[in-house]
Amino acid sequence: KSFQQIRDIQRPVDVPDDGLLCDLLWADPDKDSRGWQESDRGVSFSFGPGIIDDFLAKTGCSLVARAHQVVEDGYEFLTPQRSLVTLFTATSYGGSFDNSGAFLTVDSSLLCSFTILTARKYKRIAF
Repeated sequence: KSFQQIRDIQRPVDVPDDGLLCDLLWADPDKDSRGWQESDRGVSFSFGPGIIDDFLAKTGCSLVARAHQVVEDGYEFLTPQRSLVTLFTATSYGGSFDNSGAFLTVDSSLLCSFTILTARKYKRIAF
């Protein structure tokens, strides 16, 4: 209901199986969802663009930046309105993906830019 709920989270803390902290970490956007849906991850929820629109209107924010989900180009916007961006910094995640990574930089005028880390092929060496 407010940012104060996030500020009030005692740290360090183990992430519970449900509740606010779990949802902050594990909830995923889904451009095809309406409202809240069960998540494919098996924990937390997925949410559609309308949830983001409601959140931004309520808080006066213009962008939600989130992470913790592999995206191919290192960053990905949920909709053409660019109100939510997912960032992922680990290139070639787990050796199973061919994804790039990205960093988001926000300057003093709130202009956002991305630095892209390209995926590299690594040779596994046994020793």
